[in-house]
Amino acid sequence: MSFCCGASMIGTNGTLKHFRTHIHNVPILFCPVCHRVEIHHMIENEYEILAEYAHGDGASEVDFIEYVEQEDKELFENCVNNENEDPMDVVTNQIDMALDLLSFAKQIADEAWEAELKKRLGVLNQRRNKLLQRRTSEGYC
Repeated sequence: MSFCCGASMIGTNGTLKHFRTHIHNVPILFCPVCHRVEIHHMIENEYEILAEYAHGDGASEVDFIEYVEQEDKELFENCVNNENEDPMDVVTNQIDMALDLLSFAKQIADEAWEAELKKRLGVLNQRRNKLLQRRTSEGYC
């Protein structure tokens, strides 16, 4: 499990750009707060090798899963959330964890961490409100 900005990162597959080459279906982790993206640590070496070869060959696009066997590893089993979940569940889970961390930060009197977590909670709350508005306008609520 990876953390960023007081939130746990979400596991998914995405497209990354290496110079002029787009590499699709790369296992990544991304932060729902600041949108930082990391290559999953279990496939970093494979990604680097594929990216260098693809760039050297002048390929404009490659598909990660066509070139790299993942040996049935469950890459995202230790992620708190993944992209296939309902976005509202993801945001709610992220808010709950940030509140737990905020409680702990208050117990240990870490004011800087408290301030950072409050800022992250504000961003997550805005995302939750947008999802609620979208659901209301689409008639899902």
